[in-house]
Amino acid sequence: MKRADDFQVRRQHLKDLSDEALEQRFWQLAEKIVDPMIDLAKKHTTPSIERSVLLRMGFSSIEAKAIAEGVMDRGLMGKGAGHIVYRVAKEKGMDVREAGLQLAEGKLWDEVMGIFKGGVE
Repeated sequence: MKRADDFQVRRQHLKDLSDEALEQRFWQLAEKIVDPMIDLAKKHTTPSIERSVLLRMGFSSIEAKAIAEGVMDRGLMGKGAGHIVYRVAKEKGMDVREAGLQLAEGKLWDEVMGIFKGGVE
């Protein structure tokens, strides 16, 4: 079965857009597609997934477990454990590894809560 060539009809709403406007439209549509996936990841992550992310960041399983538990205890799972480590390191001007180790030791959590209070990233 041959498909009808309706390209000219389907492109009518785009034909007068500049390259910049087309690029902007592309990114708007890309965000629209990705937003549900981001929402799904925020609502459906698990301690195991968060530990896995931390392991890939170079933390040992014991360190990853301690950090992930700290994240869970504070209701921040939706932010992502790796993201939390990265953000607190950035805010404190520290190496990511050092920030993660301090979190595993129970330190820096007040700073984390300040960064992420009220859902603000």
